[in-house]
Amino acid sequence: METVNAFGLACPKPLMMAKAKIDEGARELSVHVDNEIAVKNVSRLAEKYGLNVAVEIIEGGWSVNFSEGDRSVAAVAAPAAAPACTPAGCGYAVFIGKDHVGEGDPQLGYNLMKMAIYTLSESEDVPASVLFMNSGVKLVAGYEQQIIDSVNKLIEKGTEVLVCGTCLDFYGLKEQLKVGEVSNMYDILGRMQEAAKTITL
Repeated sequence: METVNAFGLACPKPLMMAKAKIDEGARELSVHVDNEIAVKNVSRLAEKYGLNVAVEIIEGGWSVNFSEGDRSVAAVAAPAAAPACTPAGCGYAVFIGKDHVGEGDPQLGYNLMKMAIYTLSESEDVPASVLFMNSGVKLVAGYEQQIIDSVNKLIEKGTEVLVCGTCLDFYGLKEQLKVGEVSNMYDILGRMQEAAKTITL
């Protein structure tokens, strides 16, 4: 089994190193990481490629081990509602890079963001993905129940919700995440590239 030493590297570096090996044809792989965000991101990468994943604790961190199994890429779960596709891409993405809309009064900006997320959740045309970065992660790791309920409703309608793990770590909010999937720059940018358009709030 080939080993990738990603100790000391923040995501998405471990994920990209593992992806490079998979793209070269590796299917038996051990990726050594020293943070839990990397464990989750690298594990999700393996599942995306239809590989089995086993995580073990090693000195200094974790070993995320990939192996061939009876999974297949087609068997990986897809969103409940498939977004409409055009030559430009599929569906639309919403990028939330802060915890308020616009500039001006902070409370007004926060209330506008809360209203925007609620409006999205009530729409018949929900986004394919909602992407939280920088101070935007505070919205899904906070105590505003309306926001949590709105994001959960989006997920129920088939929206994928990705939350920047590096940002959660920076703000000390990793353990407080209420909704959404801890992710990384590689996947978040990938969702923007796949979308027919991206709306930034």
